[in-house]
Amino acid sequence: MASTVEELQKDLEEVKVLLEKATRKRVRDALTAEKSKIETEIKNKMQQKSQRKAELLENEKPAAVVAPITTGYTVKISNYGWDQSDKFVKIYITLTGVHQVPAENVQVHFTERSFDLLVKNLNGKSYSMIVNNLLKPISVEGSSKKIKTDTVLILCRKKAENTRWDYLTQVEKECKEKEKPSYDTETDPSEGLMNVLKKIYEDGDDDMKRTINKAWVESREKQAKGDTEF
Repeated sequence: MASTVEELQKDLEEVKVLLEKATRKRVRDALTAEKSKIETEIKNKMQQKSQRKAELLENEKPAAVVAPITTGYTVKISNYGWDQSDKFVKIYITLTGVHQVPAENVQVHFTERSFDLLVKNLNGKSYSMIVNNLLKPISVEGSSKKIKTDTVLILCRKKAENTRWDYLTQVEKECKEKEKPSYDTETDPSEGLMNVLKKIYEDGDDDMKRTINKAWVESREKQAKGDTEF
């Protein structure tokens, strides 16, 4: 393009020289029109050159660095509710605004005895919940999730339908069983009472043992007399 502009400028200089020397009106008019034409063409060429230069400079600019979207820290979910039907164990997790995030941001992975939930980029945070050692096996293929208003519903399909789950996990079951009294509450109440007194006696100090012994002797004496009040 530079050579084209240079050629046009040379033509323009020559037309100007001829215009200065011309005396005939017709010749001068023709040279003046040619002069305007060449000047316009030079102007257009220069504009095109400036435009292309600007485009080249724009293309050479380094690409803008896009900051990665941060999801903040991950919050472990500890509060939830659950119930069951003949076919499913249903776990309800309340997360405000969860229905507004993209569906792919809510991920649940199932195994036969566990599931884990991950909710990404909800209000600048991620939320996770891992439940291992489910009380009974579940069907991985039949399990799923549903997203409702401010709630994630996890549906664990029971492998054995029409069976009742008293606990969600095996660990919960074991903890509850440890909390039960050492005696069997379904046996004779008097037998249960004897077991309690026996435990108190074994764990008590000398004064406690003397008190229990005295009460035991008095109770036996009353029973021998036919007085069953204790």
